[in-house]
Amino acid sequence: MEFEAALTKMIFVETKLKGVYIIDLQKLEDERGFFARSFCRHEFENHDLNPNVVQCNVSFNARRGTVRGMHYQTKPFEEAKLVRCTMGSIYDVIVDLRPDSPSFKDFIGLELSAHNRSALYIPEGIAHGFLTLEDNTEVFYQMSEFYAPDAARGFRYNDPMFAIPWPQEVEVISDRDRTYPDFTM
Repeated sequence: MEFEAALTKMIFVETKLKGVYIIDLQKLEDERGFFARSFCRHEFENHDLNPNVVQCNVSFNARRGTVRGMHYQTKPFEEAKLVRCTMGSIYDVIVDLRPDSPSFKDFIGLELSAHNRSALYIPEGIAHGFLTLEDNTEVFYQMSEFYAPDAARGFRYNDPMFAIPWPQEVEVISDRDRTYPDFTM
């Protein structure tokens, strides 16, 4: 299996937002299950993605319909994220807040789940949030920057500027996330 492990690659699928990728596993399967690479600094660098990881976080969400977001950090603490759902499933949404980007204020939403094992690479300057689609859902984040409370920002998940079509009702949300203002630049 060590030789096979050296042959595995990650599958990078570009999205409509510049620099945002869905990352799928290239599985080497046998009677035991499978082996796959889920992170490789060299592969990230080859795609011009920020490979630095300074902090990893886990978000456990007991109830379906829990929303977290929309969160981002301002300069000089902007962060790239690699997000993967390791238990359950989420509807993950990102919004491009980079004023010079051709996709400024555009968003995408997609399902990340323990079943599909996809990850989402989110570059600096992008807001991130998700809605749990199942009870007992866990999300694993790899971050390129340390959390900086004074640089932490957000806007409401239902901000009319973006009109994000969430796939189900929001049942659980923190006071902070509920009371964020609408987005302004």
